[in-house]
Amino acid sequence: MAVPTSIEPSLAKSILSQIDLVVREAEESQRPLELDPLRSRLFELFVMADGADLIKEAQPGEPPENDLTADSLCRSLAEQWNLGEAARESFASKTRLSAEQLSRMRLLWSVMRMWMEWTYAWQRWPEFHQQGQAPASGAADADT
Repeated sequence: MAVPTSIEPSLAKSILSQIDLVVREAEESQRPLELDPLRSRLFELFVMADGADLIKEAQPGEPPENDLTADSLCRSLAEQWNLGEAARESFASKTRLSAEQLSRMRLLWSVMRMWMEWTYAWQRWPEFHQQGQAPASGAADADT
């Protein structure tokens, strides 16, 4: 069930803020996001976002803040951390990103990769978990 539109932007912002906190915690502790408890916390935020129907592109007329797809999440966090500007400056001056910026970029890729994988798995879940039915790919094998 979707959360009313008037609440979604603040919920989406809250989820984004919590993701930022988890990433910063990983950065400070120098622990990979892919390991628990950080991964579990991110997954809980993903489930919350999905439950609020925020894991989809915002439709025309909807606030863009409601879009917590992997691409939008990546764009929002990169903007918060000024990674786009840092990358442009690095490219223009032909210098490397600072160690801090590179670390944040790697963490951002980790978040985006996990978010994309969870989205894919969530979308395909019914296809493989319908009671009494074999998955679509196995249907052809059953006839032989």
